[in-house]
Amino acid sequence: MKYTRFVSLLAVSALLAASLAGCGSSASSVASSASSEAVSSVAESAVSGAASESAAASSAQALEDGTYTAEFDTDSSMFHVNEASDGKGTLTVEDGQMTLHISLQSKKIVNLYVGMAEDAPDHEADWLQPTTDTVTYSDGTAEEVYGFDVPVEALDTDFQLAILGTKGKWYDHTVSVRNVEAQAAEAVETPADGSYTCEVTLEGGSGRATVDSPAALTVADGKMTATIVWSSPNYDYMIVDGEKYLPTNTEGNSTFEIPVSALGTPLSVVADTVAMSTPHEIEYTLTFSAPSEN
Repeated sequence: MKYTRFVSLLAVSALLAASLAGCGSSASSVASSASSEAVSSVAESAVSGAASESAAASSAQALEDGTYTAEFDTDSSMFHVNEASDGKGTLTVEDGQMTLHISLQSKKIVNLYVGMAEDAPDHEADWLQPTTDTVTYSDGTAEEVYGFDVPVEALDTDFQLAILGTKGKWYDHTVSVRNVEAQAAEAVETPADGSYTCEVTLEGGSGRATVDSPAALTVADGKMTATIVWSSPNYDYMIVDGEKYLPTNTEGNSTFEIPVSALGTPLSVVADTVAMSTPHEIEYTLTFSAPSEN
C-alpha cells in the first residue's frame, strides 16, 4: 500500500514538473514574442520617422529658394483662406525652409499652433502671431483680416494646426499645402518717354553667348526699344514677335535694336548665328529690369 502511494506521489510530481516546464516554455515564448513585437514597433517607428524626415527634406530640396503660390487645404469650412485669395497662400522658400503666408476670412482667429490643441497652452512661445492683411474682393471692396506665416515641413502631407478663437478655446484641425506653382514675375511699369539704361538677363542657347548689360533703352510714344550688343560678331539677324531685325552695325560685335513689350517679363527671341558651318537659329529669352534714367 505504501509502495502504491509512493508510486502515485512520484507520478503526480512528474506531472507537476512537466506542467511547470510547459508553463515556463509558454512564458518564455510569450516573453520572446513580446520582445520581438517591441523591437518591431521601435524599428517601424524609426523607419516612419526617417521617412517623414526624408519627405520633408525632399520637399524642401525640390523647390529652389524663391516665392511660390500654393493651395492651403483644411478639414473645415469654418477655417480656410479668405475667398479673395482663391484658397491659396504665398509659399516662401529660404535656405530650404518653407513658410506659407495665408490671409484668413476675418479677425476671429487670433493665434495658430503647429500641433495638437491640448498641447498649445503649454507652448505659448510657439504660438503663431497674426499679421494684419488687406484683402480686395471681386466687387472692389477691401477689408482688413488676420494673416499668418505657417511653417511647412513637407508638401502634400497632412499636419496638425490648432487654432485659437476670440473666445479663448483651442480647436484641432488637419491641414496640408499642395499644388505649388511658381509666381509669375511682376511686370515693371513702362517709364515715360526718354533715354534709359537697364539690366538685361540672357537665358538659353549653349550658355556661351552673352549680351552687354546694362543695355540702352529708349522710350518714344510709350513704346520701348532696347539696344542689344552680343558677345560675338556672328549674329546676322534676330526675330522678335515674328518680325526679323538686322544688325545696326557692320563692324564689331553684332548689335540690334529690338522692341521690348514689357519690363520684368521674359521676352522670347531668336538669334541666327553664322559661326558654324551652316547658319543656325537659336532660341533665347531676354528679361529687362526696371530702368535707370540717363
